[in-house]
Amino acid sequence: MHVLTLRINGDCLKVAAPAHWTLLEVLRYELGLTGSKQGCDKGDCGACTVLVDGKPRLSCLVLGSLAEGYEITTIEGLMPAHLCAGGEGADPVQDAFDRCGALQCGFCQPGMMLSARALLNENPSPTRSEINQALSGNLCRCTGYTQILQAVESCVADAVGEDR
Repeated sequence: MHVLTLRINGDCLKVAAPAHWTLLEVLRYELGLTGSKQGCDKGDCGACTVLVDGKPRLSCLVLGSLAEGYEITTIEGLMPAHLCAGGEGADPVQDAFDRCGALQCGFCQPGMMLSARALLNENPSPTRSEINQALSGNLCRCTGYTQILQAVESCVADAVGEDR
């Protein structure tokens, strides 16, 4: 076992985990943060997406020990970060996914939402093409992606005060 010091969702945590475990395994099996889903385990589906220093990363491809020294944000940390920044309620991305009916089985949604949040943090007014590109690493088996794209576009419209 290796003792890791990880900064997750604003908290500094010490956790013991086997040296070969991925960040995903540490999050799910040692820390109980099960919002990041274990899908393909080879970087194809995006269900395990987390933010590492604000950038979307596939936690199934990152060794837990290599996550030390970085700020990790999981879906569980999205709303608290929004509240800490002075917002009210859920993060606007989470709210938009709910309002637009972009939540189906829910398996891919945490990764989708984190990828969308990273995009909007970097580019508050992305085009449809930029949204497609940002979400291209996140696969969904339940939907045709229409509501997911509408949810991200809804966040953009809300941010600039446009009618949806």
